[in-house]
Amino acid sequence: MSATKIAQPDARRTETPNALMTTLASPTQGGTQTLSLWRVSMNPGQSGPLHVFDVEQVWHVLEGAATIVVGTESIELSVGDTLVIPAGAPRQIRTGAGAGFVVSGPASGQATTPDGADSVSPPWIV
Repeated sequence: MSATKIAQPDARRTETPNALMTTLASPTQGGTQTLSLWRVSMNPGQSGPLHVFDVEQVWHVLEGAATIVVGTESIELSVGDTLVIPAGAPRQIRTGAGAGFVVSGPASGQATTPDGADSVSPPWIV
């Protein structure tokens, strides 16, 4: 078994209306079969949609600050904080000042709206 290097120029960038996602490692980039690692960069005042993932994810704040609403709980995060979000938990990420995260989770993750509609595999995860 050998190690796989994914050089910075090979990182995949996906821009959404809410953030810039930079895929750092995923099965489609090679080297991993089950995990994904990506960076999320949010500008001041951005807010992601309310959504649910069917897999656990780990969010770590690299810069700025954010509020992640998980279910009915609002969790304030700042640089150095890490939040483990369980599978099936509705969540929404918001930032007033801007924020940067590194996120990890299973590459098989499917995102849906809270009512279970519109299941998608986000391109920055696969």
